[in-house]
Amino acid sequence: MDPIDTIDDATAAAAFRRLVHHLRHRSDAENIDLMGLAGFCRNCLSDWVGEAGGLPKETAREAIYGMPYGEWKAMHQNEATPEQLRRMAESVAKNA
Repeated sequence: MDPIDTIDDATAAAAFRRLVHHLRHRSDAENIDLMGLAGFCRNCLSDWVGEAGGLPKETAREAIYGMPYGEWKAMHQNEATPEQLRRMAESVAKNA
């Protein structure tokens, strides 16, 4: 058994919420950079929440972003550079 599976749900949920709050606070860590480094971003997290809970995409995104996604995007998301897009593509390829 994977050690992560031994953590009780309440503890895992608290850690997850802390991660979400951290990502909300660190709006300077752009999704494209998270994708380029780790192969996931806030959108991935919201997709996973939606899949796990049977939530509509926009409801899950608002839960992760703390506001409607379009509002967050307008406030915090810049146009991706070619280098950011390249790094993201290389990183996402490792997810398979």
